[in-house]
Amino acid sequence: MAEVDRPIGERIAIYRHRRGISQAVLAGLVGRSESWLSQVERGARSVDRLSVLIDMAKVLKVDVATLTGQPFRLGPNGGGELDQTDAIRKAILEFHSPTDQPRADIELEAIERAIHEAQVLYQRAHYAQVGRLAPLLVRQAETAAKSAHGPDQRRAHAALASTYNLVTALLSRTGETELGWVTADRAIAAAQRAEDPELVAVSLYRLGHVMTRAGRVDEARNIASTAAADAGIADSTSRASVSLRGSLALIGAIAAARQDDRRDTLGLLREAGDLAERLGDDRNDHWTAFGPTNVRIHAASAAVELGDPDEALIHGETVEVDALAPSLLGRRSQVHIDLAWAYGQRRNDPATVLSLLEAERIAPEAIRFNVVARELLRECMKRERRSATPGLRGLAERVGILN
Repeated sequence: MAEVDRPIGERIAIYRHRRGISQAVLAGLVGRSESWLSQVERGARSVDRLSVLIDMAKVLKVDVATLTGQPFRLGPNGGGELDQTDAIRKAILEFHSPTDQPRADIELEAIERAIHEAQVLYQRAHYAQVGRLAPLLVRQAETAAKSAHGPDQRRAHAALASTYNLVTALLSRTGETELGWVTADRAIAAAQRAEDPELVAVSLYRLGHVMTRAGRVDEARNIASTAAADAGIADSTSRASVSLRGSLALIGAIAAARQDDRRDTLGLLREAGDLAERLGDDRNDHWTAFGPTNVRIHAASAAVELGDPDEALIHGETVEVDALAPSLLGRRSQVHIDLAWAYGQRRNDPATVLSLLEAERIAPEAIRFNVVARELLRECMKRERRSATPGLRGLAERVGILN
């Protein structure tokens, strides 16, 4: 069997042997017992904490993606490859070469309308479709920004920042974090040219997501803690600025959970909760979907990151997802992925599979591009009892776990 096809436990064993590290040493360095690591490597249990996986990758001197297995990426929101990545990369690079020439004017209103429609598709978890649209959106927004004059310049750069923010979200979601750093940087630069503090904050928010999903949680926490001040919205009383500060707090909470920092995780969740209470309802300012419901969703995500399945189940099973905008299918699906992860930590395979099936029903691509969901399926397949998990094999086939 090729390394890329092996479960996480087997890949950990391969790279541990290559580094000449014993099970006892590796287990001690990541704060676990030798018997726990032995069970992981034999496939008897899973690595149920991404913080532990990040620590293992550091000790073994490999990328987290190497341990999770190519073409999968660090989760919980990274997964299968996006077919359109090369086309997106080409579109980005062709506008920043020494031979770049000005293009013809493009109607800004049409570009803004196209960006809005693509954002809706993204929140509906139609990631492949957004990927097909992304190269053209980048070309058109770049063209508009380069050809705009007078009062249209700021508006054109705002459209360019929004485009790159959308592309950054897509690349981060699908695990293409290195290219996501590039697009996040482009978004920040365009937002600054647009002289729009909120748009700068959004761009930093997207960069924080990229860093979190790349396993660079120190950088993610720093971005989340300083972005509001850096963007100039720390003291703004506008509802959109309050919403953005809440969204940044949620990024910080997840990053802290991945470092097993329980105190900061809970503190940031409380901060986000206070801001959500101040707003009073669920919003979708700058496509961040912040509000009381999203805080509860992140509380479940943080709990499962911290290895507290009971707490995650309390939040996940009681959150009122119907309060979210109807288009937020990806966010709704994430609730069920977190529930599946919590049930997986309790080794309740029937409930794990049912939760993943519900996540797939809501947003199929949310499962495809999610490394935790895929690894949960692999673990369940190793213990498959068809009478207890009748939908497991079909779901594994649709996701691509079984070829």
